[in-house]
Amino acid sequence: MGFLSWGAYCRGFVGSVLVFAATLSCGDTDVRDVYAINDLYYSLGFPPLSGWMLIGGDPCYEQWQGVYCVNTNITGIVLIGQNLTGELSNSLGNFTSLIKLDLSNNHIGGHIPSSLPTTTKQFFLSGNNFSGSIPDSFSSLTQLTDMSLSNNRLAGEIPDVFFTLSGLLTLDLSGNKLRGQLPPSLANLISLVTLNLQDNRISGFLDVLQDLPLRDLNIENNLFSGPIPLKMLSIPNFKKDGNPFNTTVIPPSVGSPAPSPAPLPGPPQSGGSSSGDSHGNPEHGPPMHGEPNPEKTRFFTIKRIVWIGVAGGLVFIIISFGIAFCVSKARNGAGTNKNTEKRENGASEGPKKNIHDGDSLLRPESHVVEVSGVTKVVRSNDDSGTDVRGMGSIAKQNHGVEKGMQRMGPPKSLEGRHSDASQPPMKALSRSASVKTFTIGSLQQLTNSFSEENLMGRGVFGSVYRAELPDGKLLAVKNLKSVAYMRQNNEQFLDLVSIISRLQHVNVLEFVGYCADHGQQLLVYEYCSNGTLHDAIHSDGLRNKLSWNDRVQVALGSARALEYLHEVCQPPTVHQSFRSTNILLDNKFTVRVSECGFATIMSSNSISQVSGKLSSYGYEAPEFEKGSYTFKSDIYSFGVVLLELLTGRKPYDRSKSLGEQFLAAWAVSQLHDINALSRMVDPSLHGAYPMKSVSRFADIISLCLQSEPEFRPPMSEIVQILSHMT
Repeated sequence: MGFLSWGAYCRGFVGSVLVFAATLSCGDTDVRDVYAINDLYYSLGFPPLSGWMLIGGDPCYEQWQGVYCVNTNITGIVLIGQNLTGELSNSLGNFTSLIKLDLSNNHIGGHIPSSLPTTTKQFFLSGNNFSGSIPDSFSSLTQLTDMSLSNNRLAGEIPDVFFTLSGLLTLDLSGNKLRGQLPPSLANLISLVTLNLQDNRISGFLDVLQDLPLRDLNIENNLFSGPIPLKMLSIPNFKKDGNPFNTTVIPPSVGSPAPSPAPLPGPPQSGGSSSGDSHGNPEHGPPMHGEPNPEKTRFFTIKRIVWIGVAGGLVFIIISFGIAFCVSKARNGAGTNKNTEKRENGASEGPKKNIHDGDSLLRPESHVVEVSGVTKVVRSNDDSGTDVRGMGSIAKQNHGVEKGMQRMGPPKSLEGRHSDASQPPMKALSRSASVKTFTIGSLQQLTNSFSEENLMGRGVFGSVYRAELPDGKLLAVKNLKSVAYMRQNNEQFLDLVSIISRLQHVNVLEFVGYCADHGQQLLVYEYCSNGTLHDAIHSDGLRNKLSWNDRVQVALGSARALEYLHEVCQPPTVHQSFRSTNILLDNKFTVRVSECGFATIMSSNSISQVSGKLSSYGYEAPEFEKGSYTFKSDIYSFGVVLLELLTGRKPYDRSKSLGEQFLAAWAVSQLHDINALSRMVDPSLHGAYPMKSVSRFADIISLCLQSEPEFRPPMSEIVQILSHMT
């Protein structure tokens, strides 16, 4: 049941004043906290905790195990000794009001996340298997009062992060593999009363702790050295055994300078001592009062030797530079005379190169073989793996779309529109790419001159025709002619072909070849016998064949395609036109997503028209109207497709009443009402579905259709959830 399910419970108790008051107090758990705790449940490996679920839920009202709330916010998670495994993800930082986190005495591993809730006051991870170093982000926990990371496998130095933690009362880092010296910022812990550092490998001196109000200090079994500050002997509970320092404190004698902290590493100052001198090392200390200073009685002191060496080095460099300069002048003069002589005799150094010649010289070779009207072209890259042709042509373009091709992400041609965080430039093909080229004559023969009976459909980027090869194999030919397709020259079109050919996944429609003949620009794909998901859902022929399990499998295949585009292929790319008409089904109902890689060719002049089409179809994310399209916008469109699978309704249906025309707007408020959800399910399923699975499916839809993009989960999490439903 989802995180809005409290409404169904509360309605059953209307009529009682006492329970009515409880109803008023049982609000939704903050959606940000719900998302964070769902992700925590996932990262911990789905532990058997009462009430916890992977998607949605209402942790505060439903009283999940170990969860404490104030009003609608999660303020505490306490799960001590619950045999928890897995890791902690950076989603911890998404909790809005978390005050206490206690996951002590479990088996959680990995690194401590760098993103932590800044509201935390008590942070306990002791008795686990955490490794790595202590993150620097602890400096942001300005409200921290108690922290224990004891008995883990933490290593490295203690970071210098305590400047802002003046309210810290207890700190326990014992039982790890920490090394190095104590950081200077520990001196800022003016409230610290308990510090446990035993059983580590920490070295250096204790001076930084001498002014703290400590009452309990345990530094046993470390590598501390040097004298113990006199002030620290008054600490009521001070355990210091197992360290190599001299525990006898020698008070400073009258007239002698008091011991001072070790200076920072660096060259010794003139007349001063080394870093260890001030800590009572008699072998390297300064001369006693009245004794002769050997530095003054020797001529060849270390300082003078250094200066002599520096001066000699400078003289040698000046002489070498003068010799080299003379030789260079002599050679240049001879070379000039030879070149002048060649020019006078009409000799040439070789063919002159200009920018255009350079392009042709660097362009990879193409081997062409024509068989029965179909030409096989193999375009190969140089050994460095750089597709000079693709990148060169992109560099020559001055239109915004070439930047989108370089990034292979949200198109730069959408002027003024925002995309996700900057992405790396497009990587050239690292291997030879083999694609077929078709002549326009051969495609006319295969499609019966692009006849209406071979027309399969019209999309945002053009019309699609069925083509039949002589051996009976069917193909799909997309003719790129539409308002959304910005006409490109031949070089740009070949770059688009290169981009599309690199997208290879079992759930992405297979690219076969292209035609760039006589000004025509067409793309050839595999043929899917069961057509589009839109036709399968909204026509009676295939609709009855789609069982509930089939629909979950279609959802999973579609999710895996978007996961590949968003998180696997390099560089990542948005789809930007994800809807049921672009989800094709083969003869086994396996998903093939089409129009992948097309986001880079959208014309900025036609984007408003495309936006209008997407809006009329009902797939458009709210942020698109504000001039933004990101990876999370694809996830919103994916949620609308899931609604189609769930309800059998079209995303936009003008025949419905005004409040039901847009499917997402009508359905989103009912997804967590179990009775309303039962009425929403496609009647063609005739009740043949498990209600628990339908409820989980609705939870996924609810997350995908969040109005704020940052609350929509990444596709990898959706894939994980759907895979557990099959």
